[in-house]
Order: sequence, then structure tokens, then C-alpha cells
Amino acid sequence: MTHFIKNMQTVDGLISNLYKDVSIEEMTKKITGLMEQQGYKVFDHQYGNLILEKGSRTKRLLLGAFATYYKFSVIMSPNAENELTVNVFQQSSGMSGGLIGMNQIKTELARLNFLFSNI
Repeated sequence: MTHFIKNMQTVDGLISNLYKDVSIEEMTKKITGLMEQQGYKVFDHQYGNLILEKGSRTKRLLLGAFATYYKFSVIMSPNAENELTVNVFQQSSGMSGGLIGMNQIKTELARLNFLFSNI
């Protein structure tokens, strides 16, 4: 069963989605499982805050766009009427990969938008 209601905002570096009938703990488990399948390391910093990281920052600095590195933060906040807002923020700009690296980050954010809309 998908909990996704709608995408509230998608701008450069931010995805904001609205979900219904799901708690922060359940959503944390769903996001963690989904992102680990995608090859991300998930760091749970505190209640409703996650860091998603894929690839090596050092390799990205040395090899530029030839190395993969993505970093996003997820912030969950409950709303009224048993709703949950999930915001995904871009934490790496891709500048170390030049224009190609910046485009890779935008493409990955669009892919994450699709994945998060299927939760």
C-alpha cells in the first residue's frame, strides 16, 4: 500500500512530499530499506532525520565526474490529520565533477523523486 498523497514542491535541490497514514518510525524503516537496495548508506541522526550517502567523496574530488558521490538529507515532520511531510535536500552540489557532476546530481534527485513517490 502506498502512503504517497502528492508532491508539494520540487525545486533545485529539494523534494517535498506528503504522505498519509504512516508514522515517522515506519517511514524511516521504508526509506532505509529502499535506499539500501539502491546502494545508499543511511545514517539515522535523530528522530525523523536521515542522511543518504552513495559513493566516495574522496574519489569524487580526485576523479571528478568519473566517480559517483551523492549526499542527501531527509527530514520528516508530522502534520495534522495523520499526515507526514518528507523533505529531501541535496547536500552535495556536484561541483567537484564539473558541469557533468552537477547534472548527475540533478538526475539523481529526479530519480529519488520517483522512488519517494512510490512509497
